[in-house]
Amino acid sequence: MENQYIEDDQSLVELCQHMAKAKILAIDTEFVRTRTLYPILGLLQICDGETVALIDPIAIDDLSPFWQLLTNPKIEKVLHACSEDLEVFLTQANCRPVNLIDSQVMMSFLGHGLSLGYAATVKHYLDIELDKSDSRTDWTKRPLSDSQINYAGADVEYLYLLFPKLKSELIATPWFEAAQQETALMIERKFTPIDDSQLYRQVKMSWRLNAKQLNSLKFLTQWRYQQARKRDIPISFVAKDQTLIGLAQSLPKSMPEMTNLEGVDVLDVRHKGKTMLAVLKQAEQVNTAQYPEKIKRLDEYPGYKQTFKKVKAFIANIAKEHQQQIENFASKKQINQFLTWHYQLNDQNLAANKIDILRDWRAMLFGEQLLAQAKSNFSELK
Repeated sequence: MENQYIEDDQSLVELCQHMAKAKILAIDTEFVRTRTLYPILGLLQICDGETVALIDPIAIDDLSPFWQLLTNPKIEKVLHACSEDLEVFLTQANCRPVNLIDSQVMMSFLGHGLSLGYAATVKHYLDIELDKSDSRTDWTKRPLSDSQINYAGADVEYLYLLFPKLKSELIATPWFEAAQQETALMIERKFTPIDDSQLYRQVKMSWRLNAKQLNSLKFLTQWRYQQARKRDIPISFVAKDQTLIGLAQSLPKSMPEMTNLEGVDVLDVRHKGKTMLAVLKQAEQVNTAQYPEKIKRLDEYPGYKQTFKKVKAFIANIAKEHQQQIENFASKKQINQFLTWHYQLNDQNLAANKIDILRDWRAMLFGEQLLAQAKSNFSELK
């Protein structure tokens, strides 16, 4: 295949005009994310079967021709393990791709598990050993080395070559549409805006707090996330979870009080103590009627363990009937999401069509039956 390195706007326009005629595009990204909230894009790779192109986003001012390829419904796009790539597309251009499928998801439905890496996939289908020594390099430094360029190009070249094999195998099964829907679900999750008013629920041990303490934690987590976004740094660089939990539990009134709290990070207090005290004061102004409800733990709900086992065994049997692993049908997190919804714990307003195992291909296979059994509190579920 022809190899191109694209580092000016005009070359990108010409490349994308050529790529727009393709039926299939293999795509990948390289980025750095060590001390930032958002990934810093270092390289875009694309292959149409004729050309392997590496696009330099540091040298190019306008990447819109590339984003237009991602949103072109006539072109089928394939990426491998695309979750982080999706975040790049979101944060760089709010570009939500269409007609995209994840080859790792395809592999999972073909019986290879949910976490098979790209190199293992290439080895399995093409019997080629990939050199992954450049996977952890700094993709924002220029010039790129020959080994970096070869590594990045191989990512899309071999993906393009193996995709038809994956697709033909999967189309011969009932699972191709399911793989498409799973990829669409990944995209939907990634492009659903974060509700920072609910971030306090994700903090470990938040279930231990009472309503007043949760209100303070809610204010602290909102402030932390907004700071992280504003400064583009990881949220833990603003303040650590244990610091926010300690402050919300004890509600200190001064810096010395904060410093002496168990679990509170001294550096967090030194750098952000005054600001966090101000946030706690803001939280105090809230009317008690507006406090969050105490978080109810699913594993403390009466009969939870037995019900979880019933639901898991039921789904495992369905998966076995279809010669699939249960991991493809429902993870522990997805079963817990369903049970949280069923018992109306915390997310009482969540609609059934937002529950993973009650939608799309799962609904047709077992979701409706599971929902019917839920009405009898799973008494007949085996």
